[in-house]
Amino acid sequence: MSYDKELAAAKKAASLAARLCQKVQKALLQSDVQAKSDKSPVTVADYGSQALVSFVLERELPSDSFSLVAEEDSGDLCKASGQETLQRITKLVNDTIVNDGSFSVPTLTMEDVLRAIDSGKSDGGSHGRHWVLDPIDGTKGFVRGDQYAIALALLDEGKVVLGVLACPNLPLASIGSNRLHSSHDEVGCLFFSKVGAGTYMQSLDGSSPIKVNVSTTDNSEEASFFESFEAAHSSHDLSSSIAKKLGVKAPPVRIDSQAKYGALSRGDGAIYLRFPRKGYREKIWDHAAGCIVVTEAGGVVADAAGNPLDFSKGKYLDLDTGILATNQKLMPLLLKAVRESLEDTPSSL
Repeated sequence: MSYDKELAAAKKAASLAARLCQKVQKALLQSDVQAKSDKSPVTVADYGSQALVSFVLERELPSDSFSLVAEEDSGDLCKASGQETLQRITKLVNDTIVNDGSFSVPTLTMEDVLRAIDSGKSDGGSHGRHWVLDPIDGTKGFVRGDQYAIALALLDEGKVVLGVLACPNLPLASIGSNRLHSSHDEVGCLFFSKVGAGTYMQSLDGSSPIKVNVSTTDNSEEASFFESFEAAHSSHDLSSSIAKKLGVKAPPVRIDSQAKYGALSRGDGAIYLRFPRKGYREKIWDHAAGCIVVTEAGGVVADAAGNPLDFSKGKYLDLDTGILATNQKLMPLLLKAVRESLEDTPSSL
């Protein structure tokens, strides 16, 4: 199975959704501080991104039976209090489609947009094909003007077979811990992978793709690592203990969203650690695209016990303690450090 047609549709869908999100984020950052505590810009971009991805996939792949596992549903938008937000979303989606110019379709109605959003009600599972979408992964980063991603993957019989990460604010140049950033850095990356074919990166405005690979370092002291920007999303203390056991010298690179998986896939750092609070259940849309982007770039993604992530069980990943991603050489050392750190601080999660 080549999945070429599906990958082309996914790249188009994620790129258009990124355009929509960029427009909303730009307006949000220009507004006053008071408006930033208001969740509505994120809501508009979240729903708009999901509607657009759903619309593009169904247009580009009309003969496929369509199943989408996604974060949002239209419940709140159908209430009287959601009507103004729904109008804003509908205008934004239509503007994005018109500006793109490649779809000759009538203007979408509010009902069309609700229907597109609610295509995302599938539960996934181990049979058939299911698209998996996080329309804005990293909403806190989005509001701050930092990193976020549109993350789209395809499951076929429970396995991730392709993934696309659109990262509108990620520099095309490396963001490793020893790299200083300039405001002149070109930003906006699209990572894409399909099973057995490697991982590629191009600029969001469509430069030629280049093949990327994870870091090849086998020296843990030279490895730098990524973790969540928000301490609430992952235990920074535990990551610090693991880094110490590995002898890592560089400070952690903390960024929001699956942009971390993209950065890892091109070798910006060598390790990604995620240890959410006890009782938190990871959702498949937070990792499906990122996971194949890293593995097809030569990396390994596993839970804290070293098991591969299983995306075939529905909306949630049932896994042991946390998620680790690195290269094949460092994974045994990393698993040992994780095990020891968890034994040292059993209450850390």
